[in-house]
Amino acid sequence: MTELVHLDIAAGVATITLDSPANRNALSAQLRHELRAHLDTALADDAARVVVLTHTGRVFCAGMDLKEARAAGDEQQGVREFPEILELVWNSPTPVVARVAGPARAGGVGLVAACDIAVAAHEATFAFSEVRIGVVPAIISVTVLPRLLPRAAHELFLTGETFDAGRAAAVGLVNSAVPGDGLDAEVARYVEMLRLGAPGALAATKEMLRAPRGTMGEQFDAMLELSAGFFAGDEGQEGMRAFAEKRKPAWAATP
Repeated sequence: MTELVHLDIAAGVATITLDSPANRNALSAQLRHELRAHLDTALADDAARVVVLTHTGRVFCAGMDLKEARAAGDEQQGVREFPEILELVWNSPTPVVARVAGPARAGGVGLVAACDIAVAAHEATFAFSEVRIGVVPAIISVTVLPRLLPRAAHELFLTGETFDAGRAAAVGLVNSAVPGDGLDAEVARYVEMLRLGAPGALAATKEMLRAPRGTMGEQFDAMLELSAGFFAGDEGQEGMRAFAEKRKPAWAATP
């Protein structure tokens, strides 16, 4: 069976490539299984400082494989499997960057939203097309709604309208929209910035960003403990030594 998702780890970057252009990188059972497996491998590898999620073909991801879904029972449609993939990306201690060179629809938009950083080419388009085929964008709402401006979320979820990368950036779905010939350079720019961060500090910062907020007093108590732990920890001490010695810290050395 031909592999539909590839993993390459080099120079501190784990690149996961969706490679099923014949069905527009739709989330078939095989693609979901391989994507989950490669994510597990990448996140377990200490050499992988950043994960980049990219694709072949002109489409990033068309969402669920509807032809497969029509022929399968509920248990086989990814209803339970796909949320696990989104949660894995969202909760990843390693930063995940989406490289979007073409259209994303439905579940594909959910994947983009789950990533920490998303860069889209101007040629990319997006749509929450679920309502137009009689279903609800329920699963992807868990990752998408924290990203979108509320007014935009109501408009785009209810109308199913197609919108471009510029609008996606304006409403918070992606971080940056660039010309297609500048996409790789923009992704590389984010990757290099992320590689400057200490792995433990990045993981803790991601966890902090995801955490529910209590009262201000509760937040200050938790943040004082978090801050003190990292100032006294190995990464904090190495970072301060490197600053004083005018050199890069150990984790930022070129692989």
